[in-house]
Amino acid sequence: MREYALAAIAGMWLADGVSLLIAPRFVITRIRAVVDAHMALWPWQLLSAVMGTVLGIAGLDLRHQPLWMLCAGGMILKGLFLAFGPALWRERALAWSLSREDVDYRFWGLGLCTLAALLLHDLGWIGEEGRLVP
Repeated sequence: MREYALAAIAGMWLADGVSLLIAPRFVITRIRAVVDAHMALWPWQLLSAVMGTVLGIAGLDLRHQPLWMLCAGGMILKGLFLAFGPALWRERALAWSLSREDVDYRFWGLGLCTLAALLLHDLGWIGEEGRLVP
C-alpha cells in the first residue's frame, strides 16, 4: 500500500510536469480561471499537505531520504499556507506564481518530472536499484 501511495504522488508529479512542459500557458490560464472564479482551493491545498505527510512518513527508508523529507516539508508548508495563510499573502503569492514566463513553468515541469522519475527509481519501479533498506 505504501509503495502505491508513493507511486501515486510520483504519478501526479509526472502528470503536472508533463502538462507544464507541453502547454504551460494553457495550464496556467486554466488555473488562473479557477482562482479568479473564487472556487474553493483549500480542499486541494489540504490534499497537498496530506500527500506531503504521506511522502514524509513513507519515504523514510528510501535512498534519497533527505530529498523526500525536504519535498514533504515543502508540500506540507505550501498546502497549509495556501489553505490557512493570511489572504493578502496568499493573493500576492498566487499573483506572483501565475504571472511568470512560460519558460519558468517549463523549468518547474522539468523539475516535477525529475522528482517523479527519481521517486519511481527509489521505489524500484524503474532502473536497477531501488530501496536502501529492503
